[in-house]
Amino acid sequence: MPQQPPIRSTSAPPVRPDASMSLLNNVMDHSLDEGYAEAAARRDAEEGGLPSTLRAKLWLAAGLVLAALVVTVGAAQARISAPVVAKERDELIDRINAETSTADELEKSVEKLRDEVGARQRAALRAHGGDTGERIALLAGATPVRGPGVKLVVDDARESGSDGGGPRGSGGFSDTGRVRDRDMQRVVNGLWESGAEAIAINGQRLTSLSAIRAAGDAVLVDNRPLVPPYTVLAVGNGKKLSAAFQDSADGRYLQSLQQNFDIRTSISDQEEVRLPAAPSLIVRTAEPGAADAGKGDGQGTADTGKGTS
Repeated sequence: MPQQPPIRSTSAPPVRPDASMSLLNNVMDHSLDEGYAEAAARRDAEEGGLPSTLRAKLWLAAGLVLAALVVTVGAAQARISAPVVAKERDELIDRINAETSTADELEKSVEKLRDEVGARQRAALRAHGGDTGERIALLAGATPVRGPGVKLVVDDARESGSDGGGPRGSGGFSDTGRVRDRDMQRVVNGLWESGAEAIAINGQRLTSLSAIRAAGDAVLVDNRPLVPPYTVLAVGNGKKLSAAFQDSADGRYLQSLQQNFDIRTSISDQEEVRLPAAPSLIVRTAEPGAADAGKGDGQGTADTGKGTS
């Protein structure tokens, strides 16, 4: 039987999918030039034979140890200084409380002395003037009063805020629907002009020496801050006083504030209102004199007329 020659496979080996990208394969397989590799090996040998990766790990470990040391030292210092800071804080709180108590005591002393001065002034007026002294004390606000009158309440708008619209008047304030010092000035002057005999705002008696001013958004009466709503009590003939004020220019001004800026107002007749005495009456310039005093020497006398600047 004849022998057949061995059968050999004629199929070619499989072709690599990236055979056409031999240049990229060479770059990927030999990303580090042999010269750089030799230089790195020679440097490792000169520096003690430590590989660069091991050396990097050592540097990282050293950095971590140093960072841990800094954190530990900081924590130790904070622990040491914490009692000192706490002690200083407690001392500061104690000082604040002590000074606050001292200020409260001084305020009480001032109020007591003010009441004593007012009582002595009223006694002196009664002793030297009789009925005239009583009338002067009444007009000057040195004595409490009661009688029929009106109650006028002026309050900010419900939606008043700190970033309102355009300016109102010439006072430099932005319109926020808030009652301003100049508004209360016009209200008070309008009541005086309409026949009020005595006026108080939020229990603060007004005199010929009173001043209504502003400090930011706060309204001050004789340097005392008031908060809305502003309750104005005026002694006088209730119905006539109310009608005269509402018909006056200042009453119409208050109505325009209500219509244009939503400021809330209300006025009502009262059978009796009670007004306290003014806290203190201090005249710094005027001096009592004879009937002809002030004719030629340029000196004036205390003004007991009504009006508020």
